[in-house]
Amino acid sequence: MATRHFLSLLDLTPQELQQLIDRAIELKAMHKRREVHEPLKNRVLAMIFEKSSTRTRVSFEAGMTQLGGSALFLSPRDTQLGRGEPVEDSARVLSQMVDAVMIRTFEHATVETFAAHSEVPVINALTDFNHPCQLLADMQAYHEVRGSIQGKTVAWIGDGNNMCHSYINAARQWGFELRVACPEGYDPDAELVQANKDRVQIVRRPEDAVQGAHLVATDVWASMGQEEESAQRLGIFAPYQVSPQLMDKADPQALFMHCLPAHRGEEVSHDMLDDPRSVVWEEAGNRLHAQKALLEFLLR
Repeated sequence: MATRHFLSLLDLTPQELQQLIDRAIELKAMHKRREVHEPLKNRVLAMIFEKSSTRTRVSFEAGMTQLGGSALFLSPRDTQLGRGEPVEDSARVLSQMVDAVMIRTFEHATVETFAAHSEVPVINALTDFNHPCQLLADMQAYHEVRGSIQGKTVAWIGDGNNMCHSYINAARQWGFELRVACPEGYDPDAELVQANKDRVQIVRRPEDAVQGAHLVATDVWASMGQEEESAQRLGIFAPYQVSPQLMDKADPQALFMHCLPAHRGEEVSHDMLDDPRSVVWEEAGNRLHAQKALLEFLLR
């Protein structure tokens, strides 16, 4: 059987993605019951981080431990990747020593090149283009509270960034409508939008995006690597803050999500994360369970 990778939500079928969500919910219940479940005993996950992380590192490392395996944290300071070794050479070597590789980096081409030369599954734990692992947690969080998201309307507010790109892929895979509200000049990838034009609409006013929406999601206005643009972006994105008042225009049963970390007072009002409609803490915790389901799927 060919090695399966998870570089994008499109690497799995809609049925496989829903299978992962269902399994993540099962694993979460087992975890709460403190059941020992170690199907990956003696398996090793290499975790390559070229971008800093809290949730991604802790969830993958804890997840491998709970599944009976182990994880190796590799920063650019610890590996030859940081000293200029070709990505394909690192992939050939590492994949002979570990059972899977998780990569959090800048250029999406890095994970694609690594996967093309790896003998073991490669997981995209975030690139500048997309963040599929986060969407597994998001879709799990919605399913747990409201059931199927198929046929619903989702509003993305803010930058057309990697998270926005993953929401576009999620709209295709889970069958929901997506409205993206962003300032001109900050649209998501044009080719990706065009490929999903039957499900994705770009608007300029947040109020138009959230009208009747069942899920409202946002992210920071300046992502890692865009720190020098922060001051400029603050002014441009100021009208795109998500607040309880904006949420009032959504469906009465609407949920709010943010992949975190959040900048209170910027993309979210100071009180939005603690609003009763917010499920950001459950969403964050689901990173553990969704990724455990993913690891099981790829390694078993």
